[in-house]
Amino acid sequence: MDYKNSKAPLSTITYDREAIEQPTENLYEAIVVMAKRATQINGDLKKELVDKLDEFATHNDSLEEIFENKEQIEVSRFYERLPKPTAIAVEEWLESRTYHRNSESK
Repeated sequence: MDYKNSKAPLSTITYDREAIEQPTENLYEAIVVMAKRATQINGDLKKELVDKLDEFATHNDSLEEIFENKEQIEVSRFYERLPKPTAIAVEEWLESRTYHRNSESK
């Protein structure tokens, strides 16, 4: 999934409660689905960040190399500027891009 092109807000906004609970007809169930999706997104972003930072890993213990690795700092800053996983999960939920099912209903 490409989270870099997400239109999720970077700041806190208020969402319409009815729009959030509409797909499940239960606000708490919708929140659980969004929370699980946010956890998945967070895991994906963390794995991607670690993979990119491993490209810059040096096996020397020189302090000069650690503090002067500008590329590594830029990659970290880029990921810090991305929308938070919860904001992305809410955006996906409101745009009906999140698949969910209730295992108890038949």
